[in-house]
Amino acid sequence: MCGILAVLGCTDWSQAKRARHRGPDWSGLYQHEGNFLAQQRLAVVSPLSGDQPLFNEDRTVVVVANGEIYNHKNIRKQFTGKHSFTTGSDCEVIIPLYEEYGENFVDLLDGVFAFVLYDARNKTYVAARDAIGVNPLYIGWGSDGSVWISSEMKALNEDCVRFELFPPGHLYSSAAAGFRRWYRPHWFLEQVPATPYQPLVLREAFEKAVIKRLMTDVPFGVLLSGGLDSSLVASVTKRHLVETEAADKFGTELHSFVVGLENSPDLKAAREVADYLGTIHHEFHFTVQDGIDAIEEVIYHDETYDVTTIRASTPMFLMARKIKSLGVKMVLSGEGSDELLGGYLYFHFAPNKEEFHKETCRKVKALHQYDCLRANKATSAWGLEVRVPFLDKEFIDVAMSMDPEWKMYNKSLGRIEKWVMRKAFDDEENPYLPKHILYRQKEQFSDGVGYNWIDGLKAFTEQQVTDEMMSNAAQLFPYNTPVNKEAYYYRMIFERLFPQESARETVPWGPSIACSTPAAIEWVEQWKASNDPSGRFISSHDSATGAAAGDHANGHGGLPAAVANGHAAANGSTVNANEVAAVAIAV
Repeated sequence: MCGILAVLGCTDWSQAKRARHRGPDWSGLYQHEGNFLAQQRLAVVSPLSGDQPLFNEDRTVVVVANGEIYNHKNIRKQFTGKHSFTTGSDCEVIIPLYEEYGENFVDLLDGVFAFVLYDARNKTYVAARDAIGVNPLYIGWGSDGSVWISSEMKALNEDCVRFELFPPGHLYSSAAAGFRRWYRPHWFLEQVPATPYQPLVLREAFEKAVIKRLMTDVPFGVLLSGGLDSSLVASVTKRHLVETEAADKFGTELHSFVVGLENSPDLKAAREVADYLGTIHHEFHFTVQDGIDAIEEVIYHDETYDVTTIRASTPMFLMARKIKSLGVKMVLSGEGSDELLGGYLYFHFAPNKEEFHKETCRKVKALHQYDCLRANKATSAWGLEVRVPFLDKEFIDVAMSMDPEWKMYNKSLGRIEKWVMRKAFDDEENPYLPKHILYRQKEQFSDGVGYNWIDGLKAFTEQQVTDEMMSNAAQLFPYNTPVNKEAYYYRMIFERLFPQESARETVPWGPSIACSTPAAIEWVEQWKASNDPSGRFISSHDSATGAAAGDHANGHGGLPAAVANGHAAANGSTVNANEVAAVAIAV
């Protein structure tokens, strides 16, 4: 992903260098009467001709963008004879769309993006962020009345008197002096849909989402943890790679990547999937100490003190550096599935389909502060781009239009979490994946890379933060007070790097269990007493039991036999309780 910085109504653009890691391939700058637009480019599409800023024919309209516009070729065809394109950049289509439709064009873009467009003719500008917030964006205000818009907070925090997250699915207009929402999907009102489950419709929407993300002019690969989501991304990519232009440039061999501690669940599962699909597989190992040593860098790049995000970002941060060293600049990943489909194990305890659906809506709306932030920033730190087909607008529409009854765990019907996705790709004649991989239980990334990772973090932070320090936590951190030593340690680092009040307010907070929103904590009484967001407190698939905590298998998320039976029924294979427990750390 690239990085952008726009400073409107100011004369100092020097802070653009703070986002240089996001785009190591080129630096571009435009200036007009105290308005500066800068871009740090990571060249993935049209690397030889797509340098920014981008202009219209008479250079009166200029844009800087961080994004991938997957329907740019179709848009170009619409403007044949009306507009002269001077680059191969997919983002150049933003300019003729603006000239044709004014500010009301953003919904015509199919992709992920953050951009700022300046019109020198009337000295106005607009900025917009993609529907879900896959690409990060912040906005700030200087003491001189200037407006600052940047891909990362670190380019604003020392120069703006206040700043905040640029909300996903919104456009900021200088003419209107404010925000307005451009993304208005049907599910945003959280009304429960009634469309029946159509497995082929779901499958086709997902395959289409993956295929369009193979638009690239540089070497690429897939992140492969061996879980359902990344395995389906890899399988569909492998199947359709031969049909894409990328195959003409780089061949039909697909590279896959996984990271983990020695003998971690993800390493084993990913190796098996890679062998099945025939990918060129790369396995990266790290130690707990490697991760601990990287924590401060991770917090600097992620710009968060959220515990779950930092736990999961650190292995991804380490892996991204290795991937980039191999010459790969883009990877596909499986983020977003659990939010759309209720894949986290705590969803098993949803009291009804209404609450289930509302929780999926809350989770998708918050993705820009969690998984999207992690996937983008942990990889952009090394100049690597992550693409997320599950968060395709069309796929989201299909997934969120489905009657949530079909998404819910149902032991009697043999439905485990994300059953709708598993069933859609359960093709007996032409299998996408082996059965036991297709029905493998959800793993939280920070646990799947190795159970000792979180245990090691807790042990380390226990030594760094004293009981006395914790007793004074509320006085030192009255806003979003850390509730345990691990959270306290991360907060100390964050405050040193980003001491501004606006900075701490960009980070979401509230009780969570296994990645739940605070609202879902109310589903089970025992969850309210937890001070740790780990999925290890979810130990049962059977929501009828009401058990929120049980056998932890020495802290490694062991599951009762009822869970194994539930998976066996859904899988149609003979899986015993011990086999399931060996790979089943919740969420």
